[in-house]
Amino acid sequence: MLQLPTPLQQIREDFIDDKNIKLFIKRDDLIHTLISGNKWRKLKYNIEAFKQSNKKYILTFGGAFSNHITATAATGKWLNIPTIGIIRGEELHKNSNVVLQEASQNGMQLYFVDRTIYRQKEININIFKNSINKNWNDVFVIEEGGANALAMKGCEEIVHEINIDFNFIYTASGTATTAFGLANACKNNQQVVAISALKGIDYIKSNLYHQVKNKNVLQFKQDIFGGYAKYNNTLIEFIKNFHQQHHILLDYIYTGKMMYQLYHDIKENSIPNNSTVVALHTGGIANANYLKLAY
Repeated sequence: MLQLPTPLQQIREDFIDDKNIKLFIKRDDLIHTLISGNKWRKLKYNIEAFKQSNKKYILTFGGAFSNHITATAATGKWLNIPTIGIIRGEELHKNSNVVLQEASQNGMQLYFVDRTIYRQKEININIFKNSINKNWNDVFVIEEGGANALAMKGCEEIVHEINIDFNFIYTASGTATTAFGLANACKNNQQVVAISALKGIDYIKSNLYHQVKNKNVLQFKQDIFGGYAKYNNTLIEFIKNFHQQHHILLDYIYTGKMMYQLYHDIKENSIPNNSTVVALHTGGIANANYLKLAY
């Protein structure tokens, strides 16, 4: 059901070839139509831990367009695991958009909570006990976006699948879990460049950051399009042109911004000539289709 390991696809452009840079994209978007990109990587060891826990349900969190919610619901249906999603936004319902519809159709029980209460999950996860009609002792909790140490372990395997020597690996970043996992698996002479989808970069405050073995290989760059899910015509045209030329669909929240920044870095000589670069496609195609970014 899952296409693993995922292939490397070379990206050729004149401005890249002129600098003798070899650019490859790691096609994790091909793992599965719904459990794609870094979502399966993050879920893999969490699923193993769930099976050993004797819990009955997997419970996780997300916003209205969360790829993690979609992937968790699809994984639950595939493996016959009941799933629960706590969704930010009390005004929402299961038919609010295609992402929530997909999750509901795959059997996930959705609970919509006040945004203020939702933010308190980082302080006290028990605040949601009264929100769900389930015995809390039966619930295996996976953090929002799958952001935990088990997810980092899964993301390390991305590097282990890359069978070429590379100097840089670029990834989009939300919770930074993927970037942390990549850093744990990279050599000291390799660089992980994470392009943040968020307006601020507070990853060094994360408990997961302290579990990164080699922080020296990590570099974060802030989203230049204004913050999470912000976009403009420049980004949309870039995504459409990239799809036309390379037949690879990017989304406007994560991968489109990552590739745009990577192209910018090559053009501005931030990446030395003769380098080998891997761009990780972390999925997110549901959001790309939502804006009809493909021709």
